Amino acid sequence: MNLYFLVEGKRTERKVYPAWLKHLLPELEQVQNYDEVNKNNYYLFSGEGYPSIIYDHLPNAVADINANGKYNYFVVCLDAEENTVSCIEQEIYDFLTAEKIQMGSTQLVVIIQNRCLETWFLGNRKIYSRQPQSQPLLDYTRYYDISVNCPELMGKYDKFNTHAQFHEAYLKELFRAKNISYSKKNPGDVLKLHYLEQLLTRIENKNHHLPSFQHFINFCNTIRPKLSI
Repeated sequence: MNLYFLVEGKRTERKVYPAWLKHLLPELEQVQNYDEVNKNNYYLFSGEGYPSIIYDHLPNAVADINANGKYNYFVVCLDAEENTVSCIEQEIYDFLTAEKIQMGSTQLVVIIQNRCLETWFLGNRKIYSRQPQSQPLLDYTRYYDISVNCPELMGKYDKFNTHAQFHEAYLKELFRAKNISYSKKNPGDVLKLHYLEQLLTRIENKNHHLPSFQHFINFCNTIRPKLSI
């Protein structure tokens, strides 16, 4: 079982996915070059942004996969940002069709982070301050209480240009209230098992929350039995 991950971000995703895969699928071992995979390996490459991840790096990744011939899954991970999940998915499939890109027996899996990775991170109820006192966290909580409502459905607070900007700012304020820090360069606690476990608890208790995160977890659950074959 070998996987090729093409992720959008050049900082956060390159740290979060390897850390979480160690927790979720410890049998998988990361390799540094795409042609080094053998058994139960994965290679991860950053497309460093949209739309280049689709129009430049996706066909290059498929070329790597076809040249190697050992990959079972091609996993493409990117943010929805201001689009819908279905819109981004359709854009990928339309591009593959238009360019007549074929991957043989390798299965394509598209993971759309709705709205971004920070949206998923907001699913940890342990980081939520029950009675926030400081600004702007108090305003953010009054606008949308992520401890009760699904983070993926949260809108955009007035002062921000995009949903992703607001979701990241909200996360940073929650961390600050706990005297810890978060940045895209240094994700900190989100890499740890206890943090991931809280996200898993969230979707177990609220199965309609974080649907795009659930898609990633369901994929991991699907391939786990195959790693022992």
